[in-house]
Amino acid sequence: MAENLDREQVQHVAELAKLSFTDAELDHFVPQLEEIIDLFNQLAEVDTEQVKPMTTATDEVNVLREDEAVKSSEEMRQALLANAPETEDGLIKVPAILDESEDGE
Repeated sequence: MAENLDREQVQHVAELAKLSFTDAELDHFVPQLEEIIDLFNQLAEVDTEQVKPMTTATDEVNVLREDEAVKSSEEMRQALLANAPETEDGLIKVPAILDESEDGE
């Protein structure tokens, strides 16, 4: 078992991740995290000295189609806008992700 893992450490990591757990949830998660750490410790003991690094799981190459611009019809445009959660002036409206105000608020 992971000997050094305790509730306070799990609570601290949860807070760093902006998560909050009840005492019952902590009682449930601490043993699970100990098992996960034990699995990583087991993996660390495996001798991989002679194993070639693997960069992909298969030898397949990218088989995507060429990206080609096509002129859409007004019907296609309206169908797209009809599926958008929110539109404005014929465009899809999305939440702002950058704050460009000078005061940073």
